[in-house]
Amino acid sequence: MSAGSAVRTHFGTDGVRGVAGEVLTAGLAQSIGAAATIEVGGEHPRVLVIRDTRESGEMLEAALASGIASAGGDVLLGGVLPTPAAPLLIARFGFDLAAVISASHNPYEDNGIKFFGADGFKLSDATELAIEARMDAPAAARPARIGGIQPLHGTGEDYLRALHERFADLDLAGIAVALDCANGATHRVAPEIFRRLGAEVTVLAAAPDGRNINDGCGSTHTRALVTAMREGGHDVGFAFDGDGDRLLAVDRTGALVDGDELIALAALHLRAHDRLPGGGVVVTVMTNYGFHTAMRDAGVRVETTQVGDRYVLEKLRDLGWGLGGEQSGHIIDTGFVASGDGIASALLTLEALAGTDLVERSAMDKLPQRLVNVRVADRDAVMAGAELLSAADREGTALQGRGRVLVRSSGTEQLVRVMVEAPSDDEADAVCGRLVAIVEGHAGP
Repeated sequence: MSAGSAVRTHFGTDGVRGVAGEVLTAGLAQSIGAAATIEVGGEHPRVLVIRDTRESGEMLEAALASGIASAGGDVLLGGVLPTPAAPLLIARFGFDLAAVISASHNPYEDNGIKFFGADGFKLSDATELAIEARMDAPAAARPARIGGIQPLHGTGEDYLRALHERFADLDLAGIAVALDCANGATHRVAPEIFRRLGAEVTVLAAAPDGRNINDGCGSTHTRALVTAMREGGHDVGFAFDGDGDRLLAVDRTGALVDGDELIALAALHLRAHDRLPGGGVVVTVMTNYGFHTAMRDAGVRVETTQVGDRYVLEKLRDLGWGLGGEQSGHIIDTGFVASGDGIASALLTLEALAGTDLVERSAMDKLPQRLVNVRVADRDAVMAGAELLSAADREGTALQGRGRVLVRSSGTEQLVRVMVEAPSDDEADAVCGRLVAIVEGHAGP
């Protein structure tokens, strides 16, 4: 069996994730830390550990650090920081491995662990499988040395310095910005960099208590930010997720601006300044059809991957391109860091606007999109059904050149996702309704 087809026990599409203390226990964190250090770290490895604001973060930090040290690694605790700080700090200090303790946009009960290698990229599927195999193997002999654990001070300032250096020419004086920090990892650094660049900053959801991360706030719950923007007094708003690797924007009228539009803005801006390697951008199958039309008209090449920022990054590396992302707000600009970075993406958006109003954005025209998730008994059986395959093909052919149809199964749940994009709301609703009815007819008990 190949590495790509082997069954994963612990690692998912973005590290290990589950309910803290129930699925992701201290014992599991310790085991993962030891196995990853042995598999990836090399001799006398130095390992960075950062986390978000969940109440389970300190417990998992202690357990993970214990496992790393037991395998001979020296642990540097960087504290609460956004995920993209990990690859930046790897480059700055030459760490052999970095671990981020976070469950991103999930509720506080969940937590997770994901790793970055010495090259600053997330570990490959094959490496994660090797770590799992090592976890399941008999206990190894005592290492030649036991590693140490100590705090690494000043990491927040290191991250801010990297942002400031990248956007040194961005003057935000006179711009009123509202930031929703999701009570997560961006709650200190996001307001600070905007203030340093001259913006007038209003901050929402920046008082984490361990349980309020992503709770009615952040990029998955934008109502509070939309309300603040509609009340007036702000030029632009940005909402980050719990670990700070993605964002959504809101213009001054309260309209939500998703990752597709932000990537389109960035692509046209970077190309105009000869900073778009390969002249192309990588997006996922969920990206709006209007994006493809706009990029085609602008002469920007587009490559498409399956859903997941790791797959976008893999394609960027394969092609040698620099910009990619997802509709959900993961935006990767490898000219800054090889990871989604919500704060950097917000600043890149303002750089692309060059003083103009986000309301007047014109990088792309979005087609009406409908997305329905249908719970089923067996997603694979439903997806293999001849009636659904035939209908999806027929509807897609009818929309060819005007829109598209995408029917796919969830990678983690018994769901079939039906997405339709069409020139009008009525047509999108009608096509989506017909396909959903077929899925529901075969959904099972």
